[in-house]
Amino acid sequence: MKDQRLITRRGFLGRTAMVAGSALALPTIVPSSVFGANAPSNRIVMGAIGVGSQGTGDMQGFLSNSGVQMVAACDVDRGHRDQAKRIIDGKYKNKDCKTYLDFRELIGRGDLDAVQLALPDHWHALPAIAAARAGLDIHGQKPFARSIREGRAIVEAVERHGRVWQTGSQQRSDYNFRRACELVRNGRIGKVLKIEVGLPTGGGTDVKQVAQVPEGLDWDWWLGPAPWAPYRGVCHWDWRWIMDYSGGQLTDWAGHHIDIAHWGMGWDRTGPVEIQGKGEYPTDGLYNVPTAYRFDCKYANGIVLTVANNQQLTQGAKWYGEKGWILVNRGGLYAEPAEILKEVIGPGEIRLYESNDHKQNFLDCVKSRKLTICPAEVGHRSISVGLLGEIAMLTGRKIKWNPDTEEIIGDDAASALLGRSYREPWVL
Repeated sequence: MKDQRLITRRGFLGRTAMVAGSALALPTIVPSSVFGANAPSNRIVMGAIGVGSQGTGDMQGFLSNSGVQMVAACDVDRGHRDQAKRIIDGKYKNKDCKTYLDFRELIGRGDLDAVQLALPDHWHALPAIAAARAGLDIHGQKPFARSIREGRAIVEAVERHGRVWQTGSQQRSDYNFRRACELVRNGRIGKVLKIEVGLPTGGGTDVKQVAQVPEGLDWDWWLGPAPWAPYRGVCHWDWRWIMDYSGGQLTDWAGHHIDIAHWGMGWDRTGPVEIQGKGEYPTDGLYNVPTAYRFDCKYANGIVLTVANNQQLTQGAKWYGEKGWILVNRGGLYAEPAEILKEVIGPGEIRLYESNDHKQNFLDCVKSRKLTICPAEVGHRSISVGLLGEIAMLTGRKIKWNPDTEEIIGDDAASALLGRSYREPWVL
């Protein structure tokens, strides 16, 4: 178990002293830092897999925490690897950080407690499963996975190997989002009648041409399990607009606002039973994710959650009830009537999991072995709604879904879209 490994490192100096059996085993004066809470033996040793823009931001967040020792970075772009090494070595004033092209080599070092993952969506499953099997705890960026079957495979690996997982759905560690969900859960708008989730619109401008692979980028590794394709300059941002790698703004943001909509309803470990909708897709060019989209998700209790781009719905999560509505997004918390926001959640009412620092919550749970604010099952269920909406729009049919067995009922063609084919030699 992970906590046993931490204890082993902490206890190393003490065991050395006992074996030596004399005052000569340790110096007479030992710096307090050797035994303190942030002594090297007590720090959580981490590696970073994927250190582009989001990955570097996550890495710096963990690096700034005195309870972490960041020792390794992995990326398919040598420029990213070198930059990560400079940042890590600069923090510790040494040259100890190791860099890797192959995530399996980083995971297999043998001295890590945890990894952070920040990769294109099509690369989310394989490193996560490998890390869980290696006994590492994992902070993984949203969306949880590119397909529902990949997501379930990650959940099963995390649970089978007893790992701590946190999804990078950091809105759960923000006061306004928690406050909105507590107000809804405690009936301040009465019975919920419907829910709306607004997500960003559109994608990039499709002008990409076949180009020479930049020096230092291993394009075959970047593609990984995705179908082979020539390099067109999409690897560090515009991959979001190609369905082999992502689902566009829909899957980029579903793990945020659908996640909050679920939290406010107590639907963290379930999903809808019917999904139908329409998307607008480019008719030519490289980019093929929906530029506009709208789909309805009906849950077992009859409530409908509507997801659409923000030219149709206000961005964020909005619950409509018999007594008013509540909207929350990154701009703030709103309600009608406004007095709802002054309501006090009293003793005996529902209080949701409180985290005010997302990365600290992960680190605390690595030590305590408790569930994080957004564990694997929750991250999986949140993105599953977006992925089911994608399937409904691609097929043009109403999807009947069993959230308990995670099966599409009576539609083999739609069921085939629950997973993705992998390019050799990769297998899920």
